[in-house]
Amino acid sequence: MFVDLAEIKIKSGDGGNGAVSFHRSKDTPWGGPDGGNGGKGGDIVFEADSNMSTLAEFKSKNKFFAPNGQNGSSKKSSGKSGEDLIIKVPCGTIIEDMDSGRIMHDLCKTGETFVAAFGGKGGVGNFNLKSSIDRAPKRAKEGEPGEFFNICLELRLLADVGLVGMPNAGKSTIISTISNAKPKIANYPFTTLSPVLGVVNHFGKSCVVADIPGLIEGASKGIGLGHEFLKHIQRCKILVHVVDVSQENCIENFEIINNELIEFDKKFAKIPILVLANKIDISSEKNISKFGNYLKSKKIDFLKISASKGINGLRFFLDELFRMVGTVKNST
Repeated sequence: MFVDLAEIKIKSGDGGNGAVSFHRSKDTPWGGPDGGNGGKGGDIVFEADSNMSTLAEFKSKNKFFAPNGQNGSSKKSSGKSGEDLIIKVPCGTIIEDMDSGRIMHDLCKTGETFVAAFGGKGGVGNFNLKSSIDRAPKRAKEGEPGEFFNICLELRLLADVGLVGMPNAGKSTIISTISNAKPKIANYPFTTLSPVLGVVNHFGKSCVVADIPGLIEGASKGIGLGHEFLKHIQRCKILVHVVDVSQENCIENFEIINNELIEFDKKFAKIPILVLANKIDISSEKNISKFGNYLKSKKIDFLKISASKGINGLRFFLDELFRMVGTVKNST
C-alpha cells in the first residue's frame, strides 16, 4: 500500500540526574563529595533510506521515544547516555512540526540524517558542584528533559521526469515499456491508483520517471485522485504530458491538465515540458494535424507515438527526453 502522509509523536530522552554522594572509607571517614553526572538523553534521528518507498509502516506505529540517560552514581561515576533512536524514512520525506507548521527538514539524499529532537543534558553531580565557598555540596542538578514534537511526515517522490495526463491517456503503458516499472494496465480510467516510479536506461545514461495518476479537471481543488499526487511532481525537472489524440477534445484535455498544474503550483509553468501525442494508430489524420498545429502555435515541442503498438518513435522520444534531462541538469 502506497502511503505518503503520516503523523507521529517523537520524544528524545531525558538527561539523567546528577548524584549526591560522599566518599566514605576507614582512612577518610569525612571524605569529600563524589557524586557523578547524569548521562545525556538519546536523540531522535531521521535517516533517508533508498530501500523504502512508502510511509505505510508509520500507520501501525506512531510513537517514538528515545531512551533516557542514566543517573550519576557514587565514586564520581557518570551515568550512561541514552542511545540515539534512528527512524528510517524514504528519500524525499519532508519533516514538519505540526504545532508550529515549520518545515524542519527535507531528506532528499540516501543516507542523509537529521536530528529532529536532541536529548536532554545530563544533570551535574555534587562532585562537580563543589567550590571554594561550598566544599561539600549536598545537592545535585537534575537532568534536562528531552524534546517532544508532533511530527507530520510527507513523502514527495524524487523523479527526474513526471508523466502527466488524463486518465487512460497511455502513461502506464509508456512507463512499463521504457522502464522496469510494472503498473496495472487496462482500458478504463483510474487503473493506476498510486504514483509509479521506473528507472529508464538509454545508451549508458539513466533517469527516474514517475507516472502520476488521477489528474482530471478540478484536481488542484481536490476533485478525483490527482490532488493527492500533484505534490509528487513538484520535484521533477521535466514534465512529459501524454495526450490521447484519438479523442475529439484532445486540445481541451491538454489545456485542462496544464491549468490544473499551474493552479496547484505556479512553478509548473517554468518546468520544461515535452508533449506525447499518443494513440496515433487509432486517431484520424485530421485530429493529429489539428492537435499538432495547436501545439506549434504555442511553440510547444511534441512527438507522435503509439504506446499500444510498442511505442512508434520510442528511440526519438528517449533521445529527446535524455537531451532535455541533460540540459536541465547541466544548468543547475
